[in-house]
This record gives sequence, C-alpha cells and structure tokens, in this order.
Amino acid sequence: MNFPSKILERAVEEISQLPGIGKRTALRMALHLLEVPKTRTDNLTKALTHLVHDIKHCKKCNNLSDTEVCTICANPYRNEKIVCVVEDVRDVMAIESTRQFNGKYHVLGGRISPMEGVSASDLCITPLLTRVKEQEIEEIIFALSATIEGDTTMFYLYKILNNTEIKFTTIARGIGVGDELEYTDELTLIRSLQNRVPYQQGLR
Repeated sequence: MNFPSKILERAVEEISQLPGIGKRTALRMALHLLEVPKTRTDNLTKALTHLVHDIKHCKKCNNLSDTEVCTICANPYRNEKIVCVVEDVRDVMAIESTRQFNGKYHVLGGRISPMEGVSASDLCITPLLTRVKEQEIEEIIFALSATIEGDTTMFYLYKILNNTEIKFTTIARGIGVGDELEYTDELTLIRSLQNRVPYQQGLR
C-alpha cells in the first residue's frame, strides 16, 4: 500500500494494531478522521488518553472503575454474600445486562491456559482469597467460559477454596461447550444463572 504521507501511514499502522482491524479498514478510519471536524478527533484523542491513564481496577473485585471501588462493590443493596467469579469485565457487563443478578463479582482477568502461557499466578486470585477470609461469603458462582481453560480454572479455584463452608455453584450449561460468556444471549445467561448447579457435579 503506497501512502502519500508518512503521517497517514503511521496512523494507519497504529490503528491496524487493534483487534479485528486490517490495513484497509484502518485507512478508512484514518481518512474519516481527517474529514470530520477536528473537535471530534480531539474528543476521541482525549477519551482514549483518559482510558489509558485514568481508568482503575476496583481494589475489591478487579472490575474496571473510575474510582478505587467500583459502583457494584460500593452498592449497599447488592448481596455481598454471593460472589460471581468471571474471566473479565466483558462478562460482568454481559451478566449485568440481564438485570437478574444482585450479588457481587470477582474478575480474574483471564483464565488458566498453559498453551497461551497463562498460569494461576497471572490471574487476580489473591484478592478473592482475601475476600473469602474477611467476608461472610455464602456462595461462589463460577461463571467462566465453557472451555477446557475455563474448566481448568474452575477446578483450580475449587481446590484451593473447598476447605471452607462456602457453597460452590456453576452456571447451568445452557451455554454451549466452547462458547465465550460475553457472546451469549441475555435469555440464555438469565436461565444459566437461575438454574446454576453445585460445582461438584461439574467434576463428574
């Protein structure tokens, strides 16, 4: 691809680094930014700068937040005795969109995957152990993807936490094996949460 400008070429190169964006799509985006009023591009630049430099991880659940403690953890009307363990913030957003869950969350920040070089030490597990020790948690719901990596992560967490009085459940497998939670439709998510089963059944 021959560029008439090195500045344009660099912009296209950076935009094309985003997931799912090829060089041609990146070029269309770059040219579009040149056509719209500069204030819109400036606003986009400011928003991205704030995203990178100002967003925080909730110190309690590891969810993304504008403050030290996210709005879900800070909400006194949510049931803190039930904790839903998910892989990332997209799963929190997916479950929240159903408006059927009134507990709290813990975001692992991924899942154990030896093939991808991700081990338990790479995940946000220590804060979960701290919550179990310090709070009166009655139930932990494993809402992880129905994949080998998701099952491996659930089994690991269960093994290090099963010496407690906590009830462990997993969302019902209305979600197809191999499916990512974030792409599951809301009705399936609602039924999976409502029909969750004891986790031990998942070990058979």
